Amino acid sequence: MADWSPSIYLKFEDERTRPARDLLAQVPLTAPGRIVDMGCGPGNSTELLVERFPSAEVIGLDSSPNMLAEARQRVPLARFAEADANSWVPEPDTDLVFANAIYQWVPKHLVALTRIAAALLEGGVLAVQMPDNVGEPSHQLMRQVAADGPWAERLKHAARSALLPVRIYYDALRPTARRLDIWHTDYNHVLDGPEAIVEWVKATGLRPFIDPLEPEEREDFLARYLELIAGAYPRTIDGKVLLRFPRLFIVAVR
Repeated sequence: MADWSPSIYLKFEDERTRPARDLLAQVPLTAPGRIVDMGCGPGNSTELLVERFPSAEVIGLDSSPNMLAEARQRVPLARFAEADANSWVPEPDTDLVFANAIYQWVPKHLVALTRIAAALLEGGVLAVQMPDNVGEPSHQLMRQVAADGPWAERLKHAARSALLPVRIYYDALRPTARRLDIWHTDYNHVLDGPEAIVEWVKATGLRPFIDPLEPEEREDFLARYLELIAGAYPRTIDGKVLLRFPRLFIVAVR
């Protein structure tokens, strides 16, 4: 895929940051010394960490140069660097690994998460949030448009894999966690219309489908997708649409 676009991602900043706030609220630490925000994106989650733990060393990691550039401007009190979530492991003195909406992109993320949890010292915390929405119409229709168009062969592997059953995460993390909390939250985001849903997913889930396409093909794909989205998300009494968005949360204490 092409590099991430902070401006597109931040069009729905409040909605995208809310899960990070909800995850952070369940982190049972009072004075961590070293925090890593893995997959920090444009710094919206890093900003929350700096505000809650002003005395901590906060490090934001991401694979996107564009996102890191935005984050450095937004949160000058934190330090930022490039890192690959597929292989990254925290330093032993890390008190909190905060990972908001990043590990759903890692094919073997269960291996990565268990490796991170095992690397923490006693009392260290791994806090993870991942979208669990590949079964929602927003993502089902991406796959439908991809399979029905002239781009079907090129996009046959574009879809992101579904998350694993909750029990799998529990069984993998429990051996190294003295406390393990796992839950789902279903958000219902109020958006202006079906076009807003398309704009939302263009910054994230839709990227593997449209980035490989030529400009004219991309327009065709998005037009087909928008038509289906309009049918799947009817307008509410005030003309809005509700984007249902399930997310999985995990807080593991070493």
